[in-house]
Amino acid sequence: MHTRLLITDTTLRDAHQSLIATRMKTEDMIPLARTIDKVGFFSVEAWGGATFDSSIRYLAEDPWDRVRLLKEELKHTPIQMLLRGQNLVGYRHYPDDVVDRFVTHAYSVGVDIFRVFDALNDIRNMRESMKMVKEVGAHLQGAICYTTSPVNSIPGFIEMVKELYSFNCDSICIKDMAGLIMPHAARDLITGIKDEIDIPVDLHSHSTSGIASMSYQAAIEAGVDIVDTAMSPFALGTSQPPTESVVASQKGTSRDPGLDLHLLLEVRDICSKMREKYGGILDPISERVDSNVLLYQLPGGMISNLVSQLREQDALDKLDDVFMEVPRVRADLGYPPLVTPTSQIVGTQAVLNVLLGGDRYRNVTNEVKDYVRGLYGKPPAPISDEVRKLIIGDEPVITVRPADLLEPVFEKMKEQAIADGLIKKGDEDVLTYILYPAIAPSFLKGERKPEELPVKNQRLSSPADIPHAMEVEVDGEVFNVRILSVGGSAVASSAAPAQKIPRGDIQGGIKSNMQGMVLEVVVNRGSEVKKGDLLVVLEAMKMENPIHATTDGRVSDIFVNAGDVVQSGDVLLVVE
Repeated sequence: MHTRLLITDTTLRDAHQSLIATRMKTEDMIPLARTIDKVGFFSVEAWGGATFDSSIRYLAEDPWDRVRLLKEELKHTPIQMLLRGQNLVGYRHYPDDVVDRFVTHAYSVGVDIFRVFDALNDIRNMRESMKMVKEVGAHLQGAICYTTSPVNSIPGFIEMVKELYSFNCDSICIKDMAGLIMPHAARDLITGIKDEIDIPVDLHSHSTSGIASMSYQAAIEAGVDIVDTAMSPFALGTSQPPTESVVASQKGTSRDPGLDLHLLLEVRDICSKMREKYGGILDPISERVDSNVLLYQLPGGMISNLVSQLREQDALDKLDDVFMEVPRVRADLGYPPLVTPTSQIVGTQAVLNVLLGGDRYRNVTNEVKDYVRGLYGKPPAPISDEVRKLIIGDEPVITVRPADLLEPVFEKMKEQAIADGLIKKGDEDVLTYILYPAIAPSFLKGERKPEELPVKNQRLSSPADIPHAMEVEVDGEVFNVRILSVGGSAVASSAAPAQKIPRGDIQGGIKSNMQGMVLEVVVNRGSEVKKGDLLVVLEAMKMENPIHATTDGRVSDIFVNAGDVVQSGDVLLVVE
């Protein structure tokens, strides 16, 4: 006998991450959370995933404050977060001391349920965070990243669930981040789990392929305990199936969630107004059904981010080429499930391979190199010697749990942050600094400004019409201004006295092959370099992109400094 169906609503996290690139502001969440709290959801997913990054990078908001404020409104509804195992809410592994402090502090500010996953389904990378969730007394939901490939199977996923169960999980999530699970697969997987162990099972999917609602119904009939949904104004497309529709479909059945549809309509009305506010960044590509996802397997949030990244590189016309390249890169890297950070790792490398005219792996991000070195964990399938040598040469590949190689860093980085005058709120500021050392200093100093929202229906006719940057003269002083968005007004992410970064062909010039921010200039004027030596590190598409010397020589001139925003084709330095 199946019990009442429970609902986790994702409007405050995954829904807006999938459709509007995680740009929903906390001030808009508060009245929504106040009404949501009356509904009776099992939980509200409101934190984790990309929300931490976007809060400090684009919104100039403190993500820790968001949890506190939501907790004041969600008095009867547990707050749930998505935790990337050893990656926490970042894109790389952090030492155990950071993991322990993060989980403990997140629980103290209001997180009740931790959905813990690893992008490679490597449970070694989930152990420490799962242990800490149990120690603080929160609800532990262990997640499997559902995907399809020659090396994934229903029996294999069931075995993984059994292993997660041994860590005293309170529930299990089937995390179908790309909307790939078919109705029969959902039925077989849920039935298989239920036959083996007695534990609540949650199904999380996306509507990208148009199949999720059918798979939800099959899962409900098979006895799934919880399904993830989003309020209809932020549902479908690359988001989840609509909350109201799922609730209405079960009315009068044995799985009736028992939620008031009239109250849900009140929540919907608030969401509808918010959708109007954020309409200018709601990309039609993210809203539509795209059955091609069954081939390239990108999760919803990554699709909207890829669109944004390619537009930033003035290369949106390459989107289909990137989608075709993604499964090739994924196969090369051993068929990782495509979920953060592996979706960014695979997706960004696919972008680079395409932007470089098909010269695959000529420019490889540091994250891809670390992945091949084994620093993210064990890939589902072995990486071929040919691909490995192409990416890391003859460097060794580790076989231990990656975090075993990491020394504790919390106290050391705390000292550094204090010395730099970054700490105002204690240890949570230290955690922010550790998680995002490149952008946290400017945020913690109060220097970052919130990105302006473009106005709906005021997009320019073509991405090619949007300038990347311009020079502006103010009172006789020239400033470089980078254009981030266009919607009636332009938003500058940086405005500093113009450095004359040359463009065009300069003998010995080393050019940027993408738009990005200079993270580090590794060499100095006069440095002797060999072909292949690292010269500059750019941050583009949330990844570190190394720029290497193309020949032996001496650095005769450097045109950029750390923090500069450069465009594709800018000459960074000269090697004679």
